[in-house]
Amino acid sequence: MDRPLYFETITKCKKTRARVGRLLLKSTSEFGKDVEIETPIFMPVGTSGAMKSVMPEELEQTGCRLMLCNAYHLASQPGADVVNRIGRGGCHGFIRWPHAILTDSGGFQMVSLSKLMSINEEGVRFESPYNEGEIFLSPEGCMEIQHKLGSNIMMQLDDVVSATAQDDRRFEEALYRSIRWYDRARKYHHETGRDQLQNLYPIIQGGLDESFRRISVRELVARDPPGIAIGGLSGGEAKEDFIKMVAISTENLPDSKPRYLMGVGYAVDMLLCVALGCDQFDCVYPTRTARFGTALVGLGKQLNLSNQRYLTDKLPVCPDCDCSTCLTVNRSYLCQLFRSKNSIACQLLTIHNLRFQMRFMEMIRSAIKEQRFEQFIIDTLRYNIGTNYNDYPEWIRIALDILQIDFNR
Repeated sequence: MDRPLYFETITKCKKTRARVGRLLLKSTSEFGKDVEIETPIFMPVGTSGAMKSVMPEELEQTGCRLMLCNAYHLASQPGADVVNRIGRGGCHGFIRWPHAILTDSGGFQMVSLSKLMSINEEGVRFESPYNEGEIFLSPEGCMEIQHKLGSNIMMQLDDVVSATAQDDRRFEEALYRSIRWYDRARKYHHETGRDQLQNLYPIIQGGLDESFRRISVRELVARDPPGIAIGGLSGGEAKEDFIKMVAISTENLPDSKPRYLMGVGYAVDMLLCVALGCDQFDCVYPTRTARFGTALVGLGKQLNLSNQRYLTDKLPVCPDCDCSTCLTVNRSYLCQLFRSKNSIACQLLTIHNLRFQMRFMEMIRSAIKEQRFEQFIIDTLRYNIGTNYNDYPEWIRIALDILQIDFNR
């Protein structure tokens, strides 16, 4: 393929903003390969280059073809130069993953490591959580790191403010600084020639202010990036605010670009955000919750398999799941493993939870293709939450109202 990213819409839902897309990503190293992916998709998070408890082959078997790694953490340990040299071009060879990789820039660490950082126009300086040293990230330096990591999709360094902050001037500052930082990153990316191999996404910011969000969208779309990310959400803000900002962020994005909603992984959130036009999602939720013995089985429905009640349960984790865990072991066995603190339990349940996410997105794509997505939303909500619309959380009713979905049809 000539371009490092090609995206086209295959099917658009006639009722909502949802679409099924075809995303082609060019190989960036001798170990990787060109990858074709149908969107919308969920991207598992291997922060330091791997899914905890899961081998690359097992991740591949869940249906995953695009995973996320964190540039900040890999640059801290073992270092981008090490990954590039040992991996013979980056992450693909280093972690033995032949499919696509997206790297997060480290901007989120401005929130998660806020007590360890300082920021100015040049970039952000962190006290390392690994040692007594410091790490400085600039827009250009972040590009240099991600070039060495060889990811297919790279994120700009953005100025991230917690969505729960109460400072409009700070949100406005972060909005315009993120745009300036994207321009610096894009200039560096182009001058190095890596724009012919790797793709740089800008990130929409603006906090919970509608006008700020629209300014960010307008400015970034005008720069014609290969794809666009929606950032600054899923950080503890009220769900009513979250869903409104997603709707505002997507309403003026072009059909020709993939849209990545950062940090979202709950099934009901993905369902409604797909309906609002999002194509890519990521979250540590399915893997992190597996390590605590929690199995995903529905929209918000979970099984705590460390609970003694499952010691005599012969059912698989989820009877209709086709993952290797559900096909080979039952709840009783997993319960015993968790209660005895056997690490294999985390591996088995992580595989299931990742496959749950992949299967859910497969069902969403099928529903969109067959022009039954509106009914799929209604049926899925009714099955998992209930039939009384008045009992639904306010944020879900807001989303259905924005989409003009008649719940009583």
